[in-house]
Amino acid sequence: MTTSQMLKGILEGCLLAIISKGETYGYEMIEKLDAYGFKMVSEGSIYPILLRLQKEKLVFTITKPSPAGPKRKYYTLTDKGYEELAEFQERWNVLSNSVTLVLQDTKTKGE
Repeated sequence: MTTSQMLKGILEGCLLAIISKGETYGYEMIEKLDAYGFKMVSEGSIYPILLRLQKEKLVFTITKPSPAGPKRKYYTLTDKGYEELAEFQERWNVLSNSVTLVLQDTKTKGE
C-alpha cells in the first residue's frame, strides 16, 4: 500500500481540522498541510475532497477578491462539519492507538 492510498481518508479529517481554525482557501490549506509535514499533498489531491465536503454540506464557501490575481474560494465549517470533525477525531484516536499497540508488540527481524 502506498502513502497516497493511506492518505486519502486521513486528508479529509485534516482539512476539516484546518478549516475549523478559521476561514481559509485552498492554497493556504496546502501550505498548512506542508508545514505539518504533509509534503506529498498537492492541489490536485485536495480540491476533489473540498468539493465533496461542500456537496455534503460540511463546509460553506464564499468567493472573495484576492489581493493578487483571481478571486479565491474561502471555506468555513458548517455545524455538520464540526460534528464530522469530532467523529473523525474519535475514529482517528481509536485507529491510531490500535496501530501503535500492534506496532509496539511486533518484534523486528533479528530479535
